[in-house]
Amino acid sequence: MDMDNNGEAGCLDPELLQLNEVSPLAIKSNPYVAEKLFEQWLSLPETTPLVKSLVNNAKAGVPLNVPGSTNSPKATSSSSIPSMFPAGSTPPLSPRSSSGSGSPRVTKHRAGPSVLGSPLRLLSEPAKELIPQFYFQNGRPPPNELKERCLLQCNQYFYGHMEGLQLHEFKPITKEICKLPSFFSTALYKKIDVNGTGVTRDAFVEYWVHSNMLTKDIATQIFTILKQPELRYLTHEDFKPILRELLASHPGLEFLQNTPEFQERYAETVIYRIFYYVNRGGNGRLTLRELKRGNLIAAMLHADEEEDINKVLRYFSYEHFYVIYCKFWELDTDHDFLIDKENLIRYGNHALTYRIVDRIFSQVPRKFTSKVEGKMGYEDFVYFILSEEDKSSEPSLEYWFKCIDLDGNGAVTRNEMQFFYEEQLHRMECMAQEPVLFEDILCQIVDMVGPKDEGYFTLGDLKGSKLSGSVFNILFNLNKFMAYESRDPFLIRQERENPTLTEWDRFAHREYIRLSMEEDAEDASNGSADVWDESLEAPF
Repeated sequence: MDMDNNGEAGCLDPELLQLNEVSPLAIKSNPYVAEKLFEQWLSLPETTPLVKSLVNNAKAGVPLNVPGSTNSPKATSSSSIPSMFPAGSTPPLSPRSSSGSGSPRVTKHRAGPSVLGSPLRLLSEPAKELIPQFYFQNGRPPPNELKERCLLQCNQYFYGHMEGLQLHEFKPITKEICKLPSFFSTALYKKIDVNGTGVTRDAFVEYWVHSNMLTKDIATQIFTILKQPELRYLTHEDFKPILRELLASHPGLEFLQNTPEFQERYAETVIYRIFYYVNRGGNGRLTLRELKRGNLIAAMLHADEEEDINKVLRYFSYEHFYVIYCKFWELDTDHDFLIDKENLIRYGNHALTYRIVDRIFSQVPRKFTSKVEGKMGYEDFVYFILSEEDKSSEPSLEYWFKCIDLDGNGAVTRNEMQFFYEEQLHRMECMAQEPVLFEDILCQIVDMVGPKDEGYFTLGDLKGSKLSGSVFNILFNLNKFMAYESRDPFLIRQERENPTLTEWDRFAHREYIRLSMEEDAEDASNGSADVWDESLEAPF
């Protein structure tokens, strides 16, 4: 009897045959055994009528859904296929004929179990699992509900403006629809209105909705709006438009509108502070990754909501700018906006040693932006004062670590620390202070830092200690070293009451009060002198 060899491939599992006479291992290792068993089954008298009946039924299109059943009168007398094996056992499925005709297994698609109720396990391709798209070149498209809500708001704000919105009308779009700080309005407007004809509804929808800006996180939105199209990072210039709008619109900065020079200095200071803390690469190229990891976005949103700009301690406080600028102005005696070594050595009432000032001017911690040899510019001073007055921050730790790591091998040894402390020791002796020997200081530093290897400490060791800032003060800032040795309990209690304030915040607050009091006293003395002069001149 010829059987069809085309169609689905079958796999015979010997375990399912349940043959006591034949070992399953024998069938697995020797396919010839299975073939002989099948030939014996075909030779049984009941097999031939059964197979012919099944073939005829298949040709006639009669459904064969019940295993072992058939419409043939000869087959109805038995509910199972004739077997030469003991009751309860099941023979293997018949292989297909090579003639290609009439086999119930010719069809490749089977909706139900085997016609003969065979326990064969058919090998078929696994069902393909549909994996949803997870990468979108231009960002994930917005969900329909979010998109419809945004379009509805667009219709409301652009209603009656067929020609588009002008710049002064665009701020509600920035704040209410885009959920961005209001001082991003000009930058966003110019990003959309490339031709200078105004922003229409369609142009806004194309940029904000269809280009999937709507679904991006706020850091990515701000990064995309500010950066130049051909670059993959932000520069100092990219922040100037939003700071100009902040100066023009923020109620806490209105008093600067008549002094454009100080507006420019304020904007520069804010930008320098942003890059000092956020641009951890220190290359002047602020990446999206750095923007997301920093706290700049939160500070921008805070500045947009807070009317008192001085309460925005991160980056935007005017009082902080005032302190930085005045400290620079005090040192810049010739007011050429440059300071040299002799100017910087006077900082903090001659607090720093000559050796550390030499390291700063050797540009080891940071290359100067000043184009004049041996001179520090305003931007360089901003980096210096932020590092000097808050030695607990990571940028500060990196700044000063580079200074004291004389050989630049990433490890500060005993000899390097002793090199800087020698000048401190000499200054203590000149001031009739009881000197503290270096051996004692070294033990104290090891206890403060807790390095993995007591022979040296690394930048990682410093970042893992809360007392690292005091280590630098011990080595090259005598005033802060003496203050640390005789800590004021009142200041300690203040620090505990306001743990969110940084060392820089506390310093800037103290200095602003001092500077404002000095200015008030100077104004008062000038005013009394004017009155006195008028009284003297009156009789004449």
